[in-house]
Order: sequence, then C-alpha cells, then structure tokens
Amino acid sequence: MKFSRGLSKMAVPPDSGAAIRLGEPARIASEENRAGLFLVVFMRLLAGLWVIQGLLQWSAILLPSEPLFDNVSALRGAAVIFFAIFDLVAAVGLWLAAPWGGVIWLLGAIAQIFVAVGLPGFFSLLWTGADIVLIVIYFGLTWQAGREGTPGQSRGR
Repeated sequence: MKFSRGLSKMAVPPDSGAAIRLGEPARIASEENRAGLFLVVFMRLLAGLWVIQGLLQWSAILLPSEPLFDNVSALRGAAVIFFAIFDLVAAVGLWLAAPWGGVIWLLGAIAQIFVAVGLPGFFSLLWTGADIVLIVIYFGLTWQAGREGTPGQSRGR
C-alpha cells in the first residue's frame, strides 16, 4: 500500500449502511453493533404497524359501510387514498431496512401529524403523540447505530 507524502494512514470513510445491513451475522451478533440490531428490529416492528394502518385505509376505500367519497370532503378522501398507498410503501421499505424506507416512513408520520392538526378527527391526538414518540426513538436508534458503526469511535463505557 502506497501512502501519500505527509499522510501516515489512509482515511477510510465510514460505512453509512453498516447500521442496517443484513446478512453479516458475525457483525450483527457482536456487541459493537447492538444498536444496529435494535434499529433493524424496531424498523421491522414499525413495518408491521404500518401494514396494519395501510390495510385499514384500504378497508375504508374497498369495504365502506356507506359510500365513502359521497359523504366526505375531497380533502378527506384524498387523505384516505394518500395514506392507503403511502403507509404500505413505507412498510415495505421499513421491512427491508432500506434507507429510503426510513425516509418514506418519516414523511408519512410527519404527514399524519399535519393531517391530525388540519383535519380534526382523521387521526386521534393519541396517535399523533405516538407518531412523535416513534420518530424520536427512530432518530435515537439511528444516531446510536451510526455512532457505533463508525470506525475509531470510542464508546465511553
């Protein structure tokens, strides 16, 4: 290995996908990336919850007790369609532990918070609070997993 003048070591960029990469059992099982394992498990549990939400939105579209789009405003109908599609796409991305899945889920969760404020009764305030708590947990786990996955980072035990 050839070094440049003035550099004693080659700088290795951190692996940004190390926290959520699957298929590396020795690395996941180690204590060094325990937060990455927690992040993947959290994303999978979230995926199950978001599949249920998406299917509930689809049931409102496909199996209404009374005609849905005749009795609600266009804005509420658009919200039902949006979340029926968006929740299931986010669930797939979360289940795959793909970076885009977390982004889509964050956009959907933030959209749920805005819809709960803009369309009272569409989502409960309890669910809005749960969204906020889940977002904070997701950011905490992602930060911790990224910190533990960075080479040369001391973990202050």
